[in-house]
Amino acid sequence: MRTLTSLLGNSQKLDGGAMFGNAPRAMWSQWLAPDEQHRVPLACRCLLVREDDGRRILLEAGIGAFFAPELKTRYGVVEDGHVLLDNLAAAGCSHEDIDVVVLSHLHFDHVGGLLAAWDGGPARLLFPKAQFVVSRSAWQRAKEPHARDRASFIPELITLLENSGRLVLTDGETPDCLPADYRFHLSDGHTPGMLLTEIPLEGGPVVYAADLIPGASWVHVPITMGYDRFPEQLIDEKRGLLDDLLTRQGRLFFTHDPQHALARVARDGKGRFHAAEQLPRLTALAS
Repeated sequence: MRTLTSLLGNSQKLDGGAMFGNAPRAMWSQWLAPDEQHRVPLACRCLLVREDDGRRILLEAGIGAFFAPELKTRYGVVEDGHVLLDNLAAAGCSHEDIDVVVLSHLHFDHVGGLLAAWDGGPARLLFPKAQFVVSRSAWQRAKEPHARDRASFIPELITLLENSGRLVLTDGETPDCLPADYRFHLSDGHTPGMLLTEIPLEGGPVVYAADLIPGASWVHVPITMGYDRFPEQLIDEKRGLLDDLLTRQGRLFFTHDPQHALARVARDGKGRFHAAEQLPRLTALAS
């Protein structure tokens, strides 16, 4: 039996204007209330999949606790400890038990949890037996970032992954380390080669929506982030994915939504997409 469990990592607070790019504050502040510094609360949520052959697969690792104190404050990381490790333990396993980690892309808020918490020493890679799946174009972007997003990557982590001998690059095909019925949707609007993992379940597939649709508020097609590389392309990619999932009764798993982990794709009477049947967490979505 395949079982899906949502796991929270360290949370963040980021500028609401950046997170909702083209939407006015009068609109986005109704969706996520800003604090006195105009920051909105964000989750860094991961998905643990237990397969019936015993494999444990983790989709993303969140932001983690690798930042030194001054950068932790700059990037709005809330907790001091490594929250993902605590929640893995609560789910009955540790980072040492994970067989595969699928990384949608290599921005620090999606991969920082691969590193041990900051202690003043050199960066240390956790997940000692896991294979790390990432797209070839996302890997290339991290190796040779543009000036616009250079600060989004962790150079030490890129080196550690490269030297681990466990890096698996894909051009969109499902690698052997994953079940054969997994599939990837590729997206370039946020960053080159972002992998959206689709996992089939009874009742409709679940897609890890990463930063194409980071939360329920972003299901509305025109809403993008200020961090997106090509917003118009992202909107087209989003519409295509939502159309596809609507016909297949699909669901979206949200990494950054502070309240909701999962929602079914729906369309209202005016033809607008929205998130329906929203769930705050997953403890055992099974098939």
